[in-house]
Amino acid sequence: MGRCKAFLERKNVIFSAKRYGIDALGAMAQGLFASLLIGTILSTLGEQAGLPVFVEIAKYAQSVTGVAMAIAIGYALQCPPLVLFSLAAVGQAANVLGGAGGPLAVYIVATISAEIGKIVSKETKIDILVTPIVTIGTGVLLSMWVAGYIGQAASAVGGAIMWATELQPFWMGMFVSVIVGIALTLPISSAAICAALSLTGLAGGAAVAGCCAQMIGFAVLSYRENRFGGFIAQGLGTSMLQMGNIVKNIKIWIPAILTSAITGPIATCVFGLKMNGAAVASGMGTCGMVGPIGVYTGWIADIANGQKTGITAMDWIGLLFIAIVLPAVLTWVFGLICRKLGWIKENDLKLDL
Repeated sequence: MGRCKAFLERKNVIFSAKRYGIDALGAMAQGLFASLLIGTILSTLGEQAGLPVFVEIAKYAQSVTGVAMAIAIGYALQCPPLVLFSLAAVGQAANVLGGAGGPLAVYIVATISAEIGKIVSKETKIDILVTPIVTIGTGVLLSMWVAGYIGQAASAVGGAIMWATELQPFWMGMFVSVIVGIALTLPISSAAICAALSLTGLAGGAAVAGCCAQMIGFAVLSYRENRFGGFIAQGLGTSMLQMGNIVKNIKIWIPAILTSAITGPIATCVFGLKMNGAAVASGMGTCGMVGPIGVYTGWIADIANGQKTGITAMDWIGLLFIAIVLPAVLTWVFGLICRKLGWIKENDLKLDL
């Protein structure tokens, strides 16, 4: 047993929640962002601005979604070069065969293939043949056997959440908004979760609300400590920056969570805000304004397929209120209350920027 453990440590195969649940999952979201999501944004920009070259660029970006995710996962798992490069084929196979639940299939299959590839890497004199064959063979065979089932399971879970949100928009809007918002601030990837579950529609809108509540909320809440630099870093970057402070005093999380519990139902019940763009955008919030941009690309797609006649003033008002105005105002109010109660003290939200 000890010899096996030593061998795995030598091959840098470390079984841990951080490596698989944070590092690999977060990297997968970045790969998804750098392919499918960027492609979607460029395509929309090209169509709206009459720049067909952007649409062409977008097609190439979107076509390598599985490849980008798998290589990103391999990078996070610190794969040797031959393993890393071999994951391109694995990601393509898992994403295609996984269907709508492709991101989850890529995550599982690429992670397993990467670790097996690392185990055989540089163990033979013909490593140039053995490592790619084992990595690609393992990944593609796994994709053929299980990717479809993984994709179906992910789609079923995501579909159930979306169905429940349509059925009970108030309570499910609150639930999805709070849970996805919390995931955004935790050192896990809310974007990857939304992508894996193909979380779009009304549930996707609630997810956007929760993520914006956390990012804009913390940006406003901590303005007195972090000023403009902190506002930009959290409002357009990530609320994950506050994770260290949350560990020290979890009560600083109360204003943002309460805000997400309010903006989620408002998004679903009042404005009927839907995310019909790329599912990954549901979990991005105002990070680079990807969440609102995703909602906009969804509007354009709905107009193109006849599900929507045009973008109304109420659409824009709803998006502005859910993404910016309500998170800023509500979190500020809840923050004042928490400060008066002594739950949040001076410099509790201070960042080392």
